[in-house]
Amino acid sequence: MVMDSRGDWRRSVSEATGLPFTRVRALKRLGAPRTMADLAERMGVDAPAATVAVNDLEERGLVLRRPHPDNRRAKLVELTPAGRRVLATVHAVADRPPAGLAALGEDDLAALAALLDRITAQ
Repeated sequence: MVMDSRGDWRRSVSEATGLPFTRVRALKRLGAPRTMADLAERMGVDAPAATVAVNDLEERGLVLRRPHPDNRRAKLVELTPAGRRVLATVHAVADRPPAGLAALGEDDLAALAALLDRITAQ
């Protein structure tokens, strides 16, 4: 139910940033400089897809690539100040709970939380 409601938030984020959500996903994984391979893994995509995303973000001035200090074959990708501003915009977009959850009362939410705790503890 929660995942089904994420489309509205993704559309809102894309409208607020002017970026496709795939690019936002890449920016969100760049809290620290990462290699392309690490970024691709964290995005859940293959290396060519990550390269396409980084190329686009680099053209927009949101990320930059620099040589890896310990690996001559690798590049590190990191956010620029403009990229950090876009991330701040992403975090400012309200992520509302699905209507079904929002309608639950305090007792029901407590019961749901207890059930989820039991499920995830196993």
